Amino acid sequence: MTTKNSFIKKIAVVGRPNTGKSLVFSCLTRKYSMSGNLPFTTLALKRVMCRMNDEAYEIVDTPALNSLYIQSEEEIIVRDLLLSEKPDVIIQCVDANRIKQSLVLTIDLIELGIPMVMSLNAVDETARKGVWIDSERLSHILGIPVVEMVAINGHGVNELKNAVVRARKGRSTIRYGDVIENSISSIVDKMPREMLFRKKIAMLLLQHDSFLTPYLITNCGQKNTDHLIQHTQLQRQNYAGNINLQINSRRDKWIDETVDEVVKKQRILLGGFSRKASRISRHPVFGVPVLLGILYALFFTVVHVANKLALLLNDLCWLPVQNIISKNVTSVFWNDFLIGHYGILTLGLSNAILTVLPILGIFFILFNVLEDSGYIPNLCVLLRRLSSKIGVTGNALLPITLAFGCKTMATLTTMSLRSRKEKFIAVYLIAFGIPCAAQMALNMSILGNMGFTAIAITFSILGLLWITIGMILNLILKNDEKVDFIQELPPMRLPHIKAILKKTFYKLRLFLEEALPIFIGAALLMFTIDRIGLLDMLKNALRPVITGYLGFPLQMVDVLVLLMAKHEAAAGLLIKMVARGELNYVQCIVAVTLTMMFVPCLANIMAMIKEQGVKKALVMILSINCTAIAVAGGLNWFLVHVAGL
Repeated sequence: MTTKNSFIKKIAVVGRPNTGKSLVFSCLTRKYSMSGNLPFTTLALKRVMCRMNDEAYEIVDTPALNSLYIQSEEEIIVRDLLLSEKPDVIIQCVDANRIKQSLVLTIDLIELGIPMVMSLNAVDETARKGVWIDSERLSHILGIPVVEMVAINGHGVNELKNAVVRARKGRSTIRYGDVIENSISSIVDKMPREMLFRKKIAMLLLQHDSFLTPYLITNCGQKNTDHLIQHTQLQRQNYAGNINLQINSRRDKWIDETVDEVVKKQRILLGGFSRKASRISRHPVFGVPVLLGILYALFFTVVHVANKLALLLNDLCWLPVQNIISKNVTSVFWNDFLIGHYGILTLGLSNAILTVLPILGIFFILFNVLEDSGYIPNLCVLLRRLSSKIGVTGNALLPITLAFGCKTMATLTTMSLRSRKEKFIAVYLIAFGIPCAAQMALNMSILGNMGFTAIAITFSILGLLWITIGMILNLILKNDEKVDFIQELPPMRLPHIKAILKKTFYKLRLFLEEALPIFIGAALLMFTIDRIGLLDMLKNALRPVITGYLGFPLQMVDVLVLLMAKHEAAAGLLIKMVARGELNYVQCIVAVTLTMMFVPCLANIMAMIKEQGVKKALVMILSINCTAIAVAGGLNWFLVHVAGL
C-alpha cells in the first residue's frame, strides 16, 4: 500500500455496479482493468500510481458500492477505504441511464464531506433514447463538478482530469427531521473528537448497520463501542416511527425532485434494441432458443474455426522448428528433452502457444461479446426457476454463471450471498462440473472432433449430475436465512469491437503469464519422472483403475498428472491424443467428463478456502474427486455395455 503524504494525492473511483468504474480507471491510469457489462467484474481494490495535471496521484479502482449502508461483504472493502484512508478526491461513476439509482450513493458520499467529481457515463446511450441530462444544473444542485463521458471510447477523459483539480465538497439540502437530527448530534457527542466522519457514522448507527461494529472497535475500542451501541439503541427506542423509513423517505423525495429538474425526455420514445433484446433473452419461452443458439454458435466456432486455426499454426510454425531440431540435435537425451513426447517445446511451449492459445483466443472473443452485451445477468433471470430446485435462489445464479468465465472469480463473488447454506452450495457447484472459459473452449475442441452428439451426451450428463448434486445438498444442509431474489439488470448493449479485442488480448496475455511457466514446468516434471522410471511405476500401479474401471489407454495417466498442474495443460495433451487417434469416441466423452469434474485449479482451491475455510474446502475437494472417478467409471460401463457405443 502506498503511504499517503503531502505529495501524493489519493483518488478513489467508486460507483454502483456497471457504471464504468474500471473503464474510467483505465482511462485515467492507462493501465488496463478488466471491465464488463455485468456485476462483480471488479472484486478487489486495484491501485496505480500516475501523474495528472503535473501532480502525483494514487488512483484506486474499487468494487461496486450501492450505498454506505452496507448490505454485503464486498461493499465493506470500499467503505473501509473511504472511512479509513480518507481519499483526497472521490470520483463517483454514474450510468446516465440509471442516474436515479446512483443518487442514493451520491447523498452518502456528499455527507462524508470529501471533495468529489461525478463522471456521468454513457451519455451517448441516453441521447439515442431521447433522454437529455442537464449536467450543468446537476452540478449546481450537488455543488460538485459533473463531467459527461463516453468512457468506452475515451470521450471526456481530459475534462475529467481537469475536473479533479476543481473537486469540491458537495452540498445536501436534505433534512431528516428534528428528532433524527438531534439523535445524530447526541451520538456524535459520545464519539472521540479526533474520529473522522462522526456525523455520517452516527447516521449509519441509527440505521442499524450491522457491518459497522468492527470499524468502531478499531477506532474507539471495545468499551466505547459498547457504550455507543447502547446509546444508539436508546435513541432508536425514543423514535416513535421507523427511522430507516423516515431517512429513505426524505432522500427519495430529494432524488425525485432532482431527477425531475435535470432529466428531460422526448414524448415519443423509440422501442430500442436494449429493452427488446433483454426481454427476449430472459423470456421463459423465447429465452431457451436464444441460449441454445448461443451454445451452438460457440460449438461451431470452436470446432470449425479455432481447431483449424490451431492445426494451421502447428503446420506453419511448429513442424519446421521440429524438423530443424531433429536434424541438428544429434544427442538422444537433448532431442527427447526438447521435442520428445515430454519435451519442453513439445508438451510445454508449443502445447500452450500453438494448441491452446488459438482455441482460447477465438472462444474469448465470443465470450467477451456475451459479457459486454449484458446477456449474462438476463440469463440468470431465465434460469432462476431451475435454481430454486437445487437450493440456490437467483442471487447465487450470477456467481455460478460467472464460473463459465473464471471459477476463481465466481467463487470469490459468493461473498455477496447472505445465506450460509446457499453460499456453500454455490461454492461446491462452481467447483464441480462447471468448466471455466478456457476449459470450456478446449473441451469443445476435443469433443468437436467426435461430432455434436458427443458434446450433447457429455454436457447432458454433467448437467443432470450437477442438478442432482445440488438437490442432494439442498436436502441434507440445514436451512438458515431466506433471502429474496433481487437482480438489477444492466442495459443490453451492442459491444464495441475495439473493447472486445482489447479485453481478449489482456485475457490471453494473462493466460500466458500464468500458464506458460506451468506448462513448461509440467513438461519438465513429466520428462523427469519418465526418465527416472517413476512414471512407469505410477502407470503400473494405476493400470487396474485406468484401463479397467475407466476404460482409458494407459497414456491417460499423463493427462491426470498434468491435471494436477493445470487443466488447460491436460486438455492440450488430450487434444494431441485425439489427433493421434489414441482415444476413441467413448474414451473422449469419459475423459472430458472426468477432467471437468476433477480437482479445480490451485487458484480456485485458494478461493474456496478463503470463502469456506480449510476444513470445508478440503471436504469439498475430496468429495468432488471421489464423485468424479466414480461417475466416470459408471459412465464408461454404461456407454460400452448398455448403450453399446
